[in-house]
Amino acid sequence: MAPEGRVRASDNEAVALALRQMAELLQAQGASPFRVAAYRKAASNVEALPEDVRAVFGAGGREGLEAIPGVGPGIGAAIAEMLDTGRWALLERLRGTLEPALLFRSVPGVGPGLARRIHDVLGVDTLEALEVAAHDGTLERVPGVGPRRAATIRAALAEMLDRARLRRRHPPSPADEPEVGALLDVDREYREQAAAGALPTIAPRRFNPAHEAWLPVIHTRRGDWHFTALYSNTAQAHALDRTRDWVVLYFDGGGHAERQRTVVTETRGSLAGRRVVRGREAECAAHYAGARSSATTSSSETCGKLA
Repeated sequence: MAPEGRVRASDNEAVALALRQMAELLQAQGASPFRVAAYRKAASNVEALPEDVRAVFGAGGREGLEAIPGVGPGIGAAIAEMLDTGRWALLERLRGTLEPALLFRSVPGVGPGLARRIHDVLGVDTLEALEVAAHDGTLERVPGVGPRRAATIRAALAEMLDRARLRRRHPPSPADEPEVGALLDVDREYREQAAAGALPTIAPRRFNPAHEAWLPVIHTRRGDWHFTALYSNTAQAHALDRTRDWVVLYFDGGGHAERQRTVVTETRGSLAGRRVVRGREAECAAHYAGARSSATTSSSETCGKLA
């Protein structure tokens, strides 16, 4: 991919090739035929553009990209990522070749050591996910990141990402995400199918010297949201022996670019033993409380009918 600011005739072909490769990967990994077809259609339309896609992006940002037939918010964000960074995290992730530390080093103020710590502690692997962590306070869990440094990174990310999207009036929040019930249901589906050996697997580059294809992947849908789920392959997950417990969910849809959340088995407090979405624990508690209330009401109604 051409460096930022340079216009090359190959941009359209490079983006189209990446979109077609994504379609092939999704098809091989059992994704919805409609999602596969969407990437192929977008690839054809980008390739057929009468002008360079980088010029379209430079003139109209992500809104300009989304005006290309077949390119919605998710694919538009992907094209913007490719043009801005020369990489596409989702494609690299599904190939097992993703190195998030290299991406994070593109953020001003983030050096090699901090880039590795961000991924290993938080498990995030995209700039959008890092931005969420910078806004909700979780970035400050990373050793060496205090409030001042978090604010600096937050400002740098805002400048970088605003080039690639419509300028938002508020920081990212759970309101831009599926309900926790949907996240927990995808987590359940993934773990059940992974345990049954029913999912395709990929060979991640990190922590896998034997190049074994051990990491199950699922592509599924809930309403307007597309999900991809994989077990966590971070240093922390390996150190704590949680590579078969922590599940990373990636999702896009509903007019939003890709986001991610991690689902884990809680070990403390009132939710101990429950599956919870990190960063949305309060909503998970309300979700389980509502499920208990519904079960109690249903049981009472059944007893009343029997009486």
